[in-house]
Order: sequence, then structure tokens, then C-alpha cells
Amino acid sequence: MPGSGPISCLGPWPKDVGIIALELYFPSQYVDQAELEQLDGVAAGKYTVGLGQARMGFCSDREDINSLCLTVVQRLMERNGLSYDSVGRLEVGTETIIDKSKSVKTVIMQLFEDSGNTDVEGIDTTNACYGGTAALFNAVNWVESSSWDGRYALVVAGDIAVYATGSARPTGGAGAVAMLVGPNAPLAFERGLRGTHMQHAYDFYKPDLMSEYPVVDGKLSIECYLSALDRCYSVYRNKIHAQWQREGSEERFSLDDFGFLVFHSPYCKLVQKSLARLMLNDFLSHPSPNTETGPFTGLDAFRDIKPEETYFDRDVEKAFMKASADLFETKTKASLLISNQNGNMYTPSVYGCLASLIAQQTASQIAGQRIGVFSYGSGFAATLYSLRVTQDHTPGSGLDKLVSSLSDLKVRLDSRQKVSPAVFSENMKLREDTHHLANYVPRGSVEDLFPGTWYLTRVDDKHRREYARRPVDDDLTAAPELVRSSTAPEFHSRRLKAFSTSSDRTAAVAGRFLASYIT
Repeated sequence: MPGSGPISCLGPWPKDVGIIALELYFPSQYVDQAELEQLDGVAAGKYTVGLGQARMGFCSDREDINSLCLTVVQRLMERNGLSYDSVGRLEVGTETIIDKSKSVKTVIMQLFEDSGNTDVEGIDTTNACYGGTAALFNAVNWVESSSWDGRYALVVAGDIAVYATGSARPTGGAGAVAMLVGPNAPLAFERGLRGTHMQHAYDFYKPDLMSEYPVVDGKLSIECYLSALDRCYSVYRNKIHAQWQREGSEERFSLDDFGFLVFHSPYCKLVQKSLARLMLNDFLSHPSPNTETGPFTGLDAFRDIKPEETYFDRDVEKAFMKASADLFETKTKASLLISNQNGNMYTPSVYGCLASLIAQQTASQIAGQRIGVFSYGSGFAATLYSLRVTQDHTPGSGLDKLVSSLSDLKVRLDSRQKVSPAVFSENMKLREDTHHLANYVPRGSVEDLFPGTWYLTRVDDKHRREYARRPVDDDLTAAPELVRSSTAPEFHSRRLKAFSTSSDRTAAVAGRFLASYIT
């Protein structure tokens, strides 16, 4: 397994703790944003140019937060040849709440049943889009603590981002990310280099527990995002300057010291503006910037501006987006593949950007680089931190395996099914009317799901949810449909017998999972 060098929980501080493996799941269907512009009767380019979005993935009523997380976890475990008893911590970051008490993590634990492993720490973490980052920090802290028992930590971030009909709906999306955390990682956290900002605001929140839709103050949300970015970057720079000074260096930190930068992406255009915002910070903090040549050329008119007065200043925005255009092309643009093609995934958003970046590089291109990561969650909570990519990019190395595992990202995106805006709207209405119901059988097509996808089969009269998995080999038979029948016990007895004679361990896990709901 990549990253799994000799380890001992009783030895010295684990080395290079970070992300060893990363798996991404997004829905199998999408709506075209240009077509959505036409349906909504807005000007051409409002979503595609103004927001920078091309396609938006969405879930039918067959998928919920539990099924998304089940899918991405099992996919990561299978693709990396991991046993479930090798995981000692599992934490889920999500803001998609379908139960006010029972965690998504406890649902995922059914995948662990065959292994017999119930000694798994962690639970769900919630604060808008920041929950996945909080879960990731907790995982890293666990591995670096006296509580660590030598096993991996598994972090899951997943959400279904949906909005009521209106201007915010095109900024939706859905997906889940699973990250394996441990020592000797190809993407290691740089110790002590986190700049965090936390503050109270009602920029985006979900007070109606019967609805999936948030209440959004769009202008305030942008102001909160950009102000948090300013604060986090300032704290991060102060911390890295302190480190450098202890090492005898008086160098100034700037954007040039990041090899790549990825951001939480509600929509792609905001990310481009965010990179420009960091250049503005570099410019204002520099004691004597050169405005005659170099990246700050022609920016002398902005020397005395106050950052807190510029969140919606078009002149400042335009000038610094132009000045940072080359940096955006080389350091950030590649990270927007998933965001542009699938939309905002909430907690997985910034990690979808990280996956997009890695998927479009070779191991040698990113080896040794520092990757800046800005995570933001409304309400609001934000952190800017950095990952250091290992120098080892030899064939078979942890980095080589990580890059290879994500190399099919574009192919997977292209394999999705496009649906019309009218069908998309029908699906949103169906979710709106039924997502909280008991005694409900989903109407969405199982055949439209990717092979290996977990899906909701029914919600019983006590709101208990039952799931099945579409076969990985894409051999759809009548069997999964029988999960919803009244002869379930007899069917599952036959189904488990069939699984027990199969050499496919995945099928055995699936059989046990289905039976646990019915018997």
C-alpha cells in the first residue's frame, strides 16, 4: 500500500503524516449550464461565463448522503486493496443532514462488518463546507497523537448541494471524497502552517430542518469568503515567516512560494477572484513593490487602498485578476476541472479541486511542490494550510500510485449522462417533495447509476433507510429490484447463499449489508 512504510505507534513522531490515497465520487448524470440558462430565461453566459460553470451533477431520489459516502468508501478500499481492519479512525464531514441523531459514520460501519472491526474512532463533523477539513485535521492530529494505534485514518466528505428555484440553483452539485490518512504520505501536512479564521455570520445557513434548501445572503457570503481568505493568508504568512526566521532566513513569503493553490469552489469564477485577492495581499504587504516591471506593473494607483473596502470594488478586482492571470493558469486553473464539470459539492469541493489538480499532472511535475489549500465553510469557518508533495516520484512510489489512481477522472466525467433542464427540474421537485417522507420507495432509475454505486431502496414507516449496491460488473439482474419486495427474507436467504459461493469479496460484503436491513 502506498505510504505504508514500517510504522510504530510507540516510536517517535510519525513522519510525513498526510493523504496517502484519495477517491472521488460524483453522480452519473448532469445538466448542461448553457441549456439551464435557456430554461431559466437568463442572458446567455450568465452561468457559463459569469459563474464559470459548464455542467452540474445532481442526484435523483435514489441517492442520499449515506449512499454517496458508502460508495466512495467502498471504492477507495477496493481500488487500494485495503482491509477494513486496517482502519482505526473514520470521520465524516457533511452538512447534508437526514437524521438529527444518527451519524453517517455509523451507516458506513456496516461495510466493516465482515472484518469484525468495530474499534473505529471518529464521528460526523458539521459546519457548512468546512466539515471535511475539520475531519481531515482531526485525522492528522490522531495519527500524530498518543492515541494513535498504528492504523490508518479514513476521512469522508460528502454532500448534496441543492437550491430552491432561482439565481442560486446553478451553483449546486453533489459528490463525495474519501481520503486515507497516515504516515509516509505522498501529500504530507506541513506542521505548524495553518492559518485559521472563525467568525459569526448568517451568510448561508439551513434553519428549516424539513427542507434541503439553505437560506443564502449571496453578497454577504462573498464578503465573508474573501475576508476569511485575507485573514487566513495573513496568519499563514506570519507563521511561515516565524519558521523561516528560526532557520536563519529573512525571506518574504509570497504566492511564488506555492507550487499550486486550490480553493473551496462554490463556483469557478470566485476561485479566480480569490487568487487575485491573494496577489492584492502580497502587493499591499510588500514594503516596496516594483510597479514598473514584474507582476505588480501598473498597480501603483492601488497602493493605499484598504482591503476591507475592496470586496466589491470592480476596478481593484479587474486590475488584480489581470495581474494574476499567469499565476492562475499555472497554479490554479487545472484544479477547477471537477468544479466546472460537476459543480459545488460543499464539503468535498476543495478536495475535488485537489483531485483535479493531481489528475492532470504527472508525478514528476508535482513532486516536491508546496500545495496551498484554502477551505471555507459559511457561518463562518476557514483555514489556509499547505501540503508538501514527496520528492519520490519513481514508478511504484506512493505519489506515482496516487496520480495513477486519479488519471481516469476526465474519462469518468465524460461517461456521465446528460439530461435536459426539464428533467433536472423534475428531479429537484421530486427531492423537494419526498426527501423527508417515511414509507417511501424511490422512483429514480437504478440503471442510470454508475456500476458499484450504493443507492436507496426504501424508507420504512419508522424512517429507517435501506440500501443496495449496483453490481460492479454492471450485470444488472432482477435481484436488486427484489430488495423492495414483500418476500424479502426468502429472497435474501437465496441471495446470501449465492454470495457465499462467489469468489467476489465485494459481493459478500454487499450481501451482508442488504441482509442486515431486512432480517
